[in-house]
Amino acid sequence: MDLSELIRPEIRKLVPYSPGKSSDEVKRELGLEEVIKLASNENPLGPSPRAIAAMCEAAPNVLYYPDPTWRELTEALGKKFGMDTETVIIGRGSDEIMHMAGLALLEPGSEVVFSDPPFSMYPMTATLFNATSVPVPAKNLTHDLEAMAAACTDKTRLVFVSNPYNPCGTIVSQAEVDRFLDAVPDGCVVVLDEAYYEYVDDPSYPNSLEYVRQGRPVIVLRTFSKIYALAGLRIGYGFMPPALATGLRQTCEPFNVSSVALAAALASLEDEEQVTRSQQMVREGREYFYREFDRLGLHYAPTQANFIYVDVKMPSVECFHHLMRRGVTIRTGDIFGMPTWIRVSIGTMRHNRAAIKHLEAVLGEAK
Repeated sequence: MDLSELIRPEIRKLVPYSPGKSSDEVKRELGLEEVIKLASNENPLGPSPRAIAAMCEAAPNVLYYPDPTWRELTEALGKKFGMDTETVIIGRGSDEIMHMAGLALLEPGSEVVFSDPPFSMYPMTATLFNATSVPVPAKNLTHDLEAMAAACTDKTRLVFVSNPYNPCGTIVSQAEVDRFLDAVPDGCVVVLDEAYYEYVDDPSYPNSLEYVRQGRPVIVLRTFSKIYALAGLRIGYGFMPPALATGLRQTCEPFNVSSVALAAALASLEDEEQVTRSQQMVREGREYFYREFDRLGLHYAPTQANFIYVDVKMPSVECFHHLMRRGVTIRTGDIFGMPTWIRVSIGTMRHNRAAIKHLEAVLGEAK
């Protein structure tokens, strides 16, 4: 018997998430001493020194299971954001909380609406629970919230809105989200995926936690992976009305987040300078890339995140391979059907200058 036939047909069609090649892989394959990784929107400043100290202190106690209620961290998050601890869920990255939402809210015949192209977890969440994906084409490199609201039906249970939108860093405003929430039908839960919200400086950005305080059917997702530089620990969090939080907790695997991750996240929240340093690095990097792309005559999408979407006027796959051979990794950005765009994470100024130097050389060779 072919054992693959035992796997559900819809699961066999899933395309696993592709994280791209690691820096170590690229070094081995190409014989490079250094690789500048601008491919995964990571924070090159690294974790807070407080977080590193907390991880070291927690390490000897990993023989014990972690706190399954995440009490210290939920209390710290509640205090920081002025939220009741009953509204807080902790997950192995915000991805796990999306999975919890699918477990709690989806069934065969349910619909999941998201902007197209999406973060891969959105359609995957639908597929895992035999729900129907309803992709709505993006408009002007951002969510078309009006069209997304129109796509919702009485079968819609989840709508995903990533804000800022990956891969182009655009946002939808408070006014747009207000109208959207008023337009979606009852029985529909809107997931506001705010993985990059700490980098946003646009005053029109929504105060999404106010929706939770109002009891609106909203889940706000955030993470310690980006600005807090804890991507390797896989820890994220979400806020939602208590009734939804109770339902998601009932789906949660026991001891889902490690004690080391909990300790590092708690310590990170205490280091406001970590956030300030990272925000400043990204602001400086944005302005540098804007100036250089303007100098090179390249069109780009102004970003509110720690990455930039840019048209390099050559096939993005070719640009990707040329840069990788030079020791710089980026992401191709052709998922919008725009085959000459790439996504570049913002790094340290040394990383950024090196990326521009090599990009300029690649573009010159392509002429």
